[in-house]
Amino acid sequence: MADISFRVNSKLFVRDPQHTDLGQRIIKHSIDLIDKLGFEDFTFRKLADQIESAEASVYRYFENKHRLLHYLTAWYWNWLNYRIDIATNSLSDGSLRLKAAIKVITDPKIEDPRFEFVNEVALHRIVVAEMEKTYLTKWVDNDNEEGLFWGFNSLCHKLSGFINIVSPGYSFANSLASTVLLATHQQLFFLIHLPGLSDMKKKDDLSVQHQQLQTFIEEMVFRTIGC
Repeated sequence: MADISFRVNSKLFVRDPQHTDLGQRIIKHSIDLIDKLGFEDFTFRKLADQIESAEASVYRYFENKHRLLHYLTAWYWNWLNYRIDIATNSLSDGSLRLKAAIKVITDPKIEDPRFEFVNEVALHRIVVAEMEKTYLTKWVDNDNEEGLFWGFNSLCHKLSGFINIVSPGYSFANSLASTVLLATHQQLFFLIHLPGLSDMKKKDDLSVQHQQLQTFIEEMVFRTIGC
């Protein structure tokens, strides 16, 4: 069992899967299956077959697969927030902290040994491909009122805080922070599926693609805030 766990809104789950062996297996294999099949073709029945358990056991943790996807993306934003804390805590210069946060957001993701039940590389691919399905719904206002986007909001506010330190007179820090998070993941989606919308190239190495992404996001942020 992981020593570290993240606070995820309790309305996203029936029982928090972070704290049981079965729950962690549900998380691990749901990431594998959604990454392999896509969210549309993913079902709880297929997940139950994968973990060799009854479908009812999955429903003891999640009401439906949309809540599960929302949980996974919330966990991902909390994980990024956590990694930004590690990357910035020893830095005192505001510009360096902002650049370090951007680097965490834009870097290629690697598996984090502190969370053995999560394949962060596959989860990152899911967020790139599927995250908009968590909020492009008819019930988004109700979800927001219930605080289901707390992880994303918290990360945006952290990033906007760094922006405000570097450029206290800039009036649109929250808008810029949320644009950075969405644009970073959208550009990776465009690279794979709609390459005409990105200047990154499929033929380039992964490290080159992410370095270009980091440069683009850094230039967008620092030129926008006038630094």
